[in-house]
Amino acid sequence: MGSVFGKESVKEPPFEVIVERSTAKTSYELRKYGKRFAASVEYSAGTSSPFRTLAKYIGVFGTPQNEGSTSIAMTAPVVMEQEPTSIAMTAPVVMENQSGMKKMMFMLPAEYDTMSKIPKPTNPNVHIEELPSEVGAVHRYNGNFNDKINREKAKEMGIQLMADGVSGITEEYVLSNFQFWGYNPPFTIPYFKRNEVWLKLNSEQVNFLTQKYPPNSVGGSVSGVSKMKGSTLFTLGLCGMGILIIGYIFRPKLGGYRKVNSM
Repeated sequence: MGSVFGKESVKEPPFEVIVERSTAKTSYELRKYGKRFAASVEYSAGTSSPFRTLAKYIGVFGTPQNEGSTSIAMTAPVVMEQEPTSIAMTAPVVMENQSGMKKMMFMLPAEYDTMSKIPKPTNPNVHIEELPSEVGAVHRYNGNFNDKINREKAKEMGIQLMADGVSGITEEYVLSNFQFWGYNPPFTIPYFKRNEVWLKLNSEQVNFLTQKYPPNSVGGSVSGVSKMKGSTLFTLGLCGMGILIIGYIFRPKLGGYRKVNSM
């Protein structure tokens, strides 16, 4: 019932809020994420979603399709599995566009901080990737979403970044590189849905924003010190397990993502 009203109960990767532009016409945060690992599947545009393939890897629909010998505590609810290993699901699930191909990724729990700890997929279509530490601008909004809405929200954030004086931001760049993250199941009441668009920024752009909007400044930086948002959670029951949202990354190329294990 809680998920209908937007209750979150599945861990997402921790991040640090460096700048918070809450008073801007289009509000946004500047967030820093650390290194993360993800399970991914590539597929052709127009084909069915690989969500079930990835869900099977972590054990949502029965015996996990991975190699492993270590029991891992599950969230929402806690499930103990041994060989193969069950893996907790985290937010957001990611989809990526690149040269006519798409990619969906499940972010792996924070305890999987090295490749050696991650159970190997038994399905050759599932790959494990390392995502480097990165900083980006994030605009949050509620309601339903689709491609048109996501692109419009990304454009609005881009316009705000340009108005704030960030160099190198154009409409074309934003629409080619923005990410969409969703944090709720489809049946959540639209008003309570948490949706976000993300745009990765380079070090020069980040330094400009942190200097222009330092802590305690008028304009929306976080008060005092940067605040950590550790594990935002939401609940979606499916087959006796908590399932998370779907997120989309609309990008024509891999960018900073590096595939480190292909099965």
